[in-house]
Amino acid sequence: MSDEFQPRNELEKDLVAAQDGRIGSEAFMKRLLGAQLFMPVRDSSPIKNFQTSDKAVPLTVQAEGGTEVLILFTSPERAKGFVQDFPGYHGGILADFQWILERVGSGLGIALNPGWEVGFDMEPDAVQSLRADMRKDA
Repeated sequence: MSDEFQPRNELEKDLVAAQDGRIGSEAFMKRLLGAQLFMPVRDSSPIKNFQTSDKAVPLTVQAEGGTEVLILFTSPERAKGFVQDFPGYHGGILADFQWILERVGSGLGIALNPGWEVGFDMEPDAVQSLRADMRKDA
């Protein structure tokens, strides 16, 4: 995609800082919980750019070992190259990460910015743990 990742928003700056060790993982996760992420979705609407269903299907892929992984990005621009390999996933929604977590089923992992050097994968157990922590703090 790109030889050098240039942060385009505050979340991307925080992600780079976390990966460089300038902010701790706990501090980053708190910031992530308050951030909006881009979730590619597929809709069965025959009209381009017109969504008729309230049941948009988020993009998931099978990881090694058979784990299903939800694909998320720090901005819509980061998704463009990745979704080209997935027909029907040309659009998506910007949603609060907390909102996404509340709706993620058990057994689902998360990949943030797949295809970019700045991102991370979260195993299903870690996703469930984060959900549980989020509920405790609410």
